[in-house]
Amino acid sequence: MMERTTLRRTKATLIHKRNKNIRAMQLLLGHTKLESTVHYLGIEVDGALEISELTGI
Repeated sequence: MMERTTLRRTKATLIHKRNKNIRAMQLLLGHTKLESTVHYLGIEVDGALEISELTGI
């Protein structure tokens, strides 16, 4: 089970690096809170808010 979680996180991280769309990642991962997605991806909250503003979320 651990391997599956790692693969899921790796794929999500690679997608995020490509598109920088936090909201899209939130929907893709099925998270209800943006904070959960930010924590899951291991990114800075300030950076996530800045990116989300740039993408019109």
